[in-house]
Amino acid sequence: MLSETFVLNQITGLLDRGHEVDIYTQNLRDWSKVHPDVSNYRLAERTYAMEKVPKNYFWRILRGLWLIIIYFFKAPKLIVRSLNVFAYGQQSLNLWLLYTAASLLKHSQKPTYDIIHCQFGTQSYRGMAFKQLLSPTPKLLVMFRGFDISYYVKHNGPTVYKKPFEHVDYCLANCSFFRQRVIDLGWPASKIDVHFSGLDLSKYPLRLRQLSPGDSIHIATTGRLVEKKGIEYAIRAVVQVAQQYPNLTYSIIGDGPLSEHLKAVIHELNADSYIHLLGWKNETEIIQILDQCHLFVAPSVTANDGNQDAPINVLKEAMAMGLPVLSTNHGGIPELVEDGVSGYLVPERDVAGLVEKLNTLIAHPDQWSVMGQAGRSYVARHYDLDGLNDLLVQRYDALLGNRLTDLADNPVPPSSVAYSSS
Repeated sequence: MLSETFVLNQITGLLDRGHEVDIYTQNLRDWSKVHPDVSNYRLAERTYAMEKVPKNYFWRILRGLWLIIIYFFKAPKLIVRSLNVFAYGQQSLNLWLLYTAASLLKHSQKPTYDIIHCQFGTQSYRGMAFKQLLSPTPKLLVMFRGFDISYYVKHNGPTVYKKPFEHVDYCLANCSFFRQRVIDLGWPASKIDVHFSGLDLSKYPLRLRQLSPGDSIHIATTGRLVEKKGIEYAIRAVVQVAQQYPNLTYSIIGDGPLSEHLKAVIHELNADSYIHLLGWKNETEIIQILDQCHLFVAPSVTANDGNQDAPINVLKEAMAMGLPVLSTNHGGIPELVEDGVSGYLVPERDVAGLVEKLNTLIAHPDQWSVMGQAGRSYVARHYDLDGLNDLLVQRYDALLGNRLTDLADNPVPPSSVAYSSS
C-alpha cells in the first residue's frame, strides 16, 4: 500500500494532523525502494504484516494451532472469540478470524481502533474480520478505487461484497463513476460519498507551454505498461502524426508486463528514433521529464478482464504542471478532463480519434497555455491534497458521530485509525 502515493498522502496527512495510524498489509515491501515519506514519517514502524491463511487446509490447521499456542496467553479472550463458530460461522470455522486475530496481536495485546479504513474494496473481508474481533467495536469504512469495483466484480460476481456490506458502516469512491457501480451492487446511495485522491500541488510547478520556431514537439505518457493504459493505441497514433510533424518525440515513462510487446510494436513501425520507452522513473525524474514536454497523452481503455481506471493521478500531475492533455472517455476520466477546455477526450481504442486530436493540438500551440491554465485550475479546485485530507478527517468524525449528512459541523477527529491494504 505504501507504494500507492494516493494512500500514502492520506496517511501522512492524518499524521500531520496529530492522529494515530496503524497500517496492516498483506505483503511487506523492500523498504529501500519506497517513497521518501515512508522513511521521513517512519512508517515501517507503523506497518504490520497480516498472517497469510494457507490455502491447504491441513497446513492451515497446523499453523493455526501454532498461532493459538503463541497468542492464547497474550490475549485469551480475543483468541477464544476468533474460534466462536456459533457467533461467526464460516468466518471462524475456516480459521480466517484466528489468523486475523494473530495479525492484530502482532501489534498490541489489546488493539483498539476508532475506525478501520479499508483502502480497497477487496480488503473489506479483512476489515469485516477486524470489526468482529475488536472491542469496543470500531466503525468500518471501505474505499473503492477501480480494480475492486470493475475487474474484481466481473470475475467474482455481483454478490461478491454482499457479506462485508452487512458490516460496513460507510463507503467512499474515488469518482462518481465508481460510486454508481457500488450503488448498482445494492449499497444505499445515502451511505456512499465521492472522495477524490488528492495531489500535493506544491510538488508540481506550473509552466504554461509554448512552441518556439524550430522547437521539437515533446509528447509524454506515464503509466504502468499494462493493457488498461492503452499505450499501444497512442504509439500507433503518434506514428501517423509524425508523418505530418516529423519534429516530434514521444516518451513513455513506466514499466510492466507489456514492455517487450511495446518495444516490438515500436520497432515494427520503424519509430525507434522518436518513440522511447524510458522505463521506471522516480517522482523527481518524472517531474523533470514532464517539465520539458508540450503535450500529455493518457489513452486508457477497459481491459479485456474488465479492469478500469478512475481519474488517474498521472493526468492530474500533468494538468497541474500546465500540460494540455489527451485522454479517453473511460471510467472516471471525464470527471477530470474537461473536453475542449483542458484537453480532449476520444473514445477508447480509437487510433483515428487520437490522431485527429493530436493534430489539432499540434496545429494550435496558441491554445496550449489556455488549456494548461484551465487544467491547473481544475486540479487545484477539486484535487488539492490538504483540502481533501481535511475533508477526510471531517468524514471520520461524522462517521463516529453518526451524522454523515452534516460533515461540516465542528469536526472532532478520531484518535486512531487502522488502514487495511492489499
